[in-house]
Amino acid sequence: MSTDLDFENIRLYSKVVSLHYLEERSQAEIAKMLTLSTAKVNRIIRHARELGWIDITINTPHNHLLTIENRLRAVSSIESAVITPDFSTDAQLVVKSAGRAAAGYLLEHLEDGDTICISGGKAVSAIVDEIRPKRLYQNITVVPATGGVQGKHYTDVNHLASQLSERLNGKAYQLHAPLFAGSAKERDMLMAVRPIQEVLDRARQARFALLGIGSIVPDDSSYFDLYPASKHERDKIVQADAAGDLFAHLFDSLGYPCLAEYNSKLVGLTLDDLQHIPHSIGVAAGDAKVIPICGALRSRRLKTLVTDECTSLAVLDVLEKHNK
Repeated sequence: MSTDLDFENIRLYSKVVSLHYLEERSQAEIAKMLTLSTAKVNRIIRHARELGWIDITINTPHNHLLTIENRLRAVSSIESAVITPDFSTDAQLVVKSAGRAAAGYLLEHLEDGDTICISGGKAVSAIVDEIRPKRLYQNITVVPATGGVQGKHYTDVNHLASQLSERLNGKAYQLHAPLFAGSAKERDMLMAVRPIQEVLDRARQARFALLGIGSIVPDDSSYFDLYPASKHERDKIVQADAAGDLFAHLFDSLGYPCLAEYNSKLVGLTLDDLQHIPHSIGVAAGDAKVIPICGALRSRRLKTLVTDECTSLAVLDVLEKHNK
C-alpha cells in the first residue's frame, strides 16, 4: 500500500481509524459499514499507525509507575519491578504497602505444585500478612531458606513458613537451626546434619524465593534484627563498607560479598544458590534501604524488586548517575 495517498484514500483512512478508535467499532463492523474486506480494514489501521497518524495516550492513575519500573529494568539486571505509589510517610505503612504488592505479584505467578523458600524479616512478614488467595492452590510447599532467630515473630523463619503455607493451603517444612552458628566450622557441621541438609536442598529447588533486602544503618538496621551484635561489632560492620544483606549475607555497595567472617557462619542458602532460583523477589522500602537496594541490584542475585515510589526514585538517582 503506497504512502502517497490521494484525498479519497485519506478520507477512507480517517473514517476507518475514527470508527475503530473513537467509536470503538470492531474491524468486522467497519468492513460491513464501508463495504470493505476485514483484511483491508486491518491493513488500513496498521498502515495508519506506520504513518504516525494514530497517537494513543494512556492516562491511568499510576501510569508513571510503569515508567519507573522500565527505568529500573534498564539500569539493572532485574527482569521485573513492582513499584507502589506513595501515599504515606509512615515507615510501617510503606513496608505494608510493599508487602501487599509483593503478595499480589506472588499470587499472580504462583502455580499448583510450586515450592517457595523464604527468609525471615519484617518485609517477608509483611508479605505473609497480605497473602489473600482468590483461589484454592494445590500442593504448595513453603521452606525456610535460612536458620532462624528466636524472640521476634518476624525473625522466626519457621513461624513465617507455617503462616504462609496455611494461607496457601500448603505444607511447610521446618529448619531447626540458628541463623548464625558460633563459627564457620560449627556452621559446616550443622549444614551436614541430614534433616538440615534435606530442608535446604528443597529450598534450592524452589521456584520462588521471598526475601527482604537488609540495611546496615545503625538506627534502622534490619540486619541487626537478625544478628544481635555488640556495639563494637556493629561499628566494625558499618565501618567495613557493608551496604546491606540478602539472606543475611553481607555485601558492599557494588554488590560484592564482604565480611566473610560473618557470612561464613550463616546456616542457609548462599548468594549463588539464590541466583539460581527462577523467581527471586526482593522487597524493601524506605530511605535506609536505598543503598542496600542499589547493592542488591548490582549483585545480579534478584529477578524482581518490589519497593515504593520514593525509594525507587532515589535508587534510580544513584544508579543512573553511576552509569553515565
